[in-house]
This record gives sequence, structure tokens and C-alpha cells, in this order.
Amino acid sequence: MSVRELVVLGTASQVPTRHRNHNGYLLRWDGEGILFDPGEGTQRQMLRAGVAAHDIDRICVTHFHGDHSLGLAGVIQRINLDQVPHPVTAHYPESGQSFFNRLRYATAYRETVPLTEAPAAGGGGVLAATPAYTLEARRLSHPVEAYGYRLTEPDGRRMLPDRLAAHGLQGPDVGRIQREGALGGITLDEVSEVRRGQRFAFVMDTRLCEGAYELADGCDMLVIESTFLDEDHRLATDHGHLTAGQAARVARDAGVRHLVLTHFSQRYSEPGEFERQARRAGFDGELSVAQDLVRVPVPKREL
Repeated sequence: MSVRELVVLGTASQVPTRHRNHNGYLLRWDGEGILFDPGEGTQRQMLRAGVAAHDIDRICVTHFHGDHSLGLAGVIQRINLDQVPHPVTAHYPESGQSFFNRLRYATAYRETVPLTEAPAAGGGGVLAATPAYTLEARRLSHPVEAYGYRLTEPDGRRMLPDRLAAHGLQGPDVGRIQREGALGGITLDEVSEVRRGQRFAFVMDTRLCEGAYELADGCDMLVIESTFLDEDHRLATDHGHLTAGQAARVARDAGVRHLVLTHFSQRYSEPGEFERQARRAGFDGELSVAQDLVRVPVPKREL
């Protein structure tokens, strides 16, 4: 059975707290796993969350600040130690190649798993195209070069039983018209409709910028940083971050179905205020204030 869910491994910004580890997020997308921003301690959080190295097919790093990347060394070595039976691909800002190299080879170990490096550069673009999804990157606005990521499933077709019956199509003929596009003068459009592919976006450290809106556009789930509360918006801008209200307005304007707020500053002790400010900003969809080790299902398809 296919599973599409976000496994939250860590939610702290800059420094971990007693209740929040450094960043780390695993997106389960049917049979694949994409690990985003493995900060320090990610390997242990994986153990606590029931995530194995075998679950990782891609690693996506938004930028090379420590709370988003210091766990790379341990994760890569664990992938090799466990002899993961499939290749793994890593995406990250090309400008941070030297940081990636240092983390990949931070200590001695035996490489047993092919690791493909496919960095993002310029304004971003398509990084991978598979039958299951297209993975894209977009440039964000942060003091160091940073990219957000977007996963888009191809559109499919939904067969309409009443129209099939009206045209007398059943059994093997249904498969034939799906494969061939027409059968006996009847077109596929006459007996089906487009089933919109699902969309997921991951937006970490950034000010408000065009890239954040492009990534979020029409997403079923948006995971986005909300480091500060609205009263500290000047701090957010100065340090290249978002407030809860700003993140919510991005989601609202982009038509996001489920908003996941994360990457919280240690200065705040009341997580409920992030939700209250997001609601005041006008976001009325599904909303989660991320906590370590929770699982957030990607919303079911809209009919």
C-alpha cells in the first residue's frame, strides 16, 4: 500500500533544545524516501522515529548552515555501514560543494553505496524527473545561498464509470482506451477526467521572496520555516527568516491545503502561538505546528 507522509525528525532553529532536535524531515512518497536538511543528531532521531537508512533514496539540503547539514556526515556513513541496496542521490547548493565534500568525508569509512551528487545552481530548476515525480529547486533569500524544493506528481486520469457504461465500455476495453487514447471512435477524454498530481514543497531559511511563492503554488502540503513570531518581524528580515504570519500568508496566497510550520527559535516556549498567528494571517486550511517525531500524512487527493 502506498504511503505519503512527512516524518518529522527535528524542528529547532540554530540550536537544539530539550524538546526539539536540529532539523530533519523524511518525506515518504510511496516506495521512496527523501531526507531533507539532516541537522546534527538526525541519525539518532531516525532511530527514535523508526526510520532506517534503507528508507533514504535522496537527500536534499537547502543550505549549509549547521542546523540543516551537520548530520550529513553521520547519515552518509550510516547508509554505507548498512549497505543500502540502492543508489542514493544528494542535492544541495552547488556553491556549497566544499562544505558537502568535507561532510561527506569528515572521517574514515568504507564506501559501499553509490552516492550521486546532483547540486542546484543559479535560480534552480529541475533536478530529477522520474515516473513518480519531478523534483525542482528554487532559489530563496538567505544570507548564504539557499534553495527550496518542490515535488510534483504527473497528472493522471480518473476513469468515470457512468460514462464508460454509457459508451458500453467494460472489462479489457477500459485498459485499451487508457493505453491507446481512443477506441471505436470514443476518445479517452469522453470517459475520463484529469486527476491532478499531488504536490509537496519544502521551504526553509528565507525571507519573503518569489521563490517561496513559486515552490508553494498549489501544494497539497507545504513545510515551511516560521522561525519568529510576528512581533519579531524585523529580526526575521535581518536574519533571513519568516514569521508565522508571513509563512501562513505564503500558504494562503498559494492555495496550500496543509501547512506545516517548523524551524522554531528557542526564544519561544509556547508553540500554540505560532498556530494562532497563522490563523490570524488568514490561512484556513489544515495546519500543523511540527513537533519532533510526529508523522503528518499528505492530504488525500481531492475528488
